[in-house]
Amino acid sequence: MTSPAGLAGPACPMPSAETERVLLGHGSGGQLMTELLTDVITAELGTGEPLEDAAVVGVGGVDTVFTTDGFVVTPRFFPGGDIGSLAVHGTINDLAMRGAIPVALSLAYIIEEGLPIAELRRITRSAAAAAAAAGVEIATGDTKVVGRGAADGLYVTTTGIGLRPEGARPSAAGGRPGDVVVLSGPIGLHGTAILSAREGLGFEAEIASDSRPLHRLVAAMLAAGGTGVHTLRDPTRGGLASALNELASASGTGIEITEADVPVPRPVAAACELLGLDPMHVANEGCLLGLLAPESARDVLRAMRALPEGVDATVIGEVTDGPAGRVSARTLIGSTRIVDVLIGEQLPRIC
Repeated sequence: MTSPAGLAGPACPMPSAETERVLLGHGSGGQLMTELLTDVITAELGTGEPLEDAAVVGVGGVDTVFTTDGFVVTPRFFPGGDIGSLAVHGTINDLAMRGAIPVALSLAYIIEEGLPIAELRRITRSAAAAAAAAGVEIATGDTKVVGRGAADGLYVTTTGIGLRPEGARPSAAGGRPGDVVVLSGPIGLHGTAILSAREGLGFEAEIASDSRPLHRLVAAMLAAGGTGVHTLRDPTRGGLASALNELASASGTGIEITEADVPVPRPVAAACELLGLDPMHVANEGCLLGLLAPESARDVLRAMRALPEGVDATVIGEVTDGPAGRVSARTLIGSTRIVDVLIGEQLPRIC
């Protein structure tokens, strides 16, 4: 191949995007996943934007919140949790991000032939304990068994329903210029814990997942801030960076954060530096982002810090009037950089 513009020597062809087959990166929570959802799935379903963690369905005049999720984490047991407790926490948190109090869950298993019964029993016991601790009933479910090699041991699918109190209206599109951006706790713990357990990295300081339910934290935020709690989002797949970009895009605003104010635990920062990862792209399962009206922010932060899951809550930035969809960070040296979404796959099977 000759070089462009008639120059001598070989030329490197431009990379082409995969458009015919699904890649692992399509499940990463980043740009590829967004393209898959918007160009294929929601396009065929006719689902409107913005994409939310859960849907609000009016039933008998009551805001009923409905969500479904799938869990394919490898390994199934990791520091701080397992696929059973993770499935319960993740489903509860999706309901909570729309302001709902969870009421009931379903739990469905796709089990690969050969999975030890003792392991299945342990996972189920963990899911039951997590639901009981959260005050939520596992009301129904399903079980399927597939042949060897047809699944990665165990896949878990959940559905959750909850009730949203009157006056609670958090939405991905709710951000407004001037809003305060708050983060309930440190980032990067879940993704680095999974990677360490899967690859046997054995970091000197053990990193445990932050997996936990957040509905009580959300209830406290709404009690303190009411309609001033404009947006809630848990930064799971794709991490903090993808969540911020999703919210900026959905609300048609810009978001500017201060890099030094984003809490990254020292062991997570060290692990990410060693592995060449950006902590803002690493998954979380026990913290949330909030976009708050400035007049409500102080009261909401006080309420958050009164609970164990929000004791480290902090302000990390503000919502701006644009450019729409752009997220930027003020760096330690005083410059500004663009915070972009994860392009492909960084940490597969983290939830």
